[in-house]
Amino acid sequence: MSAPARRQATAPDRRQERRAPFLDAAEALRPRYLRDLAQLVSIDSGSYSADGVDRVADWIERRLERLGFDVERVRFPAAPDGHRTGDALVGRRRGALSEAEGGRRVLLAAHMDTVFEDGTAAARPFRVEGSVAYGPGVSDDKGGLLAGLTALEILRDSGADAYAELVFLATPDEEIGSPASRALIERTAAGAHYGLGLECARENGDLVIARKGVADFRLTVTGRAAHAGIEPERGANAALAAAHLTVALQSLNGQWEDVTVNVGVVRAGTRANIVCPQAELRVEVRAATTADIDRVTRAIEEAADHPGVPGVTVEAERLDLCPPMEDTPASRRMLDRARRAAHAVGIELGAAATGGVGDANLIAGTGTPVLDGLGPVGGADHTPQEWLDITSVPPRVALLAALIASLGDAAAN
Repeated sequence: MSAPARRQATAPDRRQERRAPFLDAAEALRPRYLRDLAQLVSIDSGSYSADGVDRVADWIERRLERLGFDVERVRFPAAPDGHRTGDALVGRRRGALSEAEGGRRVLLAAHMDTVFEDGTAAARPFRVEGSVAYGPGVSDDKGGLLAGLTALEILRDSGADAYAELVFLATPDEEIGSPASRALIERTAAGAHYGLGLECARENGDLVIARKGVADFRLTVTGRAAHAGIEPERGANAALAAAHLTVALQSLNGQWEDVTVNVGVVRAGTRANIVCPQAELRVEVRAATTADIDRVTRAIEEAADHPGVPGVTVEAERLDLCPPMEDTPASRRMLDRARRAAHAVGIELGAAATGGVGDANLIAGTGTPVLDGLGPVGGADHTPQEWLDITSVPPRVALLAALIASLGDAAAN
């Protein structure tokens, strides 16, 4: 009997046997999960604390190696200002199926950095009160990162290897927009069939089906200086043009659903007795689709072409683009699988769209379908009140393990 035929004859029974104990296994691992979470939260790993991020990376690297992953550790060059970003990790484990046999490559993505400064872990240490854990990064994203590692352990221990490859990506700079790791994220995601973001679930338990994209613009307004008291008519006031542009750009809000435009910075002039020769606007656009970002880009360029003040010119530049994680048919099919897996562990799953961005945006930008929010339930991210519901850990870990198993094998559904 050929290998594919043998798999078809035996795989359905094996899948059923393996998925049943996922919740029991997750329950059994909860005490260790909490001990591990306490260790990770005790490490200050702010985005600008490369040494702290590297300590988290050391911990994760050891865990991945024990799970049978081949781990690549990626070090990034220092930024022009001298800032060093912590290392990234890419762990890979081959499964029993080739792609020709229906095996799929599943990417799990989490980040090791937090928004908190060095010293926060000592000032506000990990603690558990009742069914809730607190501490810097407990939800965003150390709880989700650890949930992914625990799900991988359950799959290994249950012998669930019906996939082509599992890839675990841990990044060091998500909280500042992933400037160092972006190319690595995109390169890693481009080879995956599915992406799973390990940010924690919404406070009500929803997964994240969509995230807005963000485009940053700079508008440089060039006028002409003149003495404001003696010959103002010889000047061209860039500050006045910047004011017109601010009104025009803010008026774009409401023209398209799920699109926001914000003129967040306006700089102009140096002295009150000089007709202002130079101004600058910094603008942020958030939109749910690439098509909408393109529409707003054209509208900004149109406004720049008509500054409303004679003698003034405007240059509009798009400085950065974080692509949207769009709600697509492919991601909806992933959500259907997640809901089936959730039902087996007693969870009813909703799906939310959010204006916040994350590494899942970059994964989606490569064309890889992605779901996010697959960690435990948590909230109050980026605040001293950040929390994680520890009762949600076993069912969410079991759900994640079952979803990975489902996505890894094209014959599983």
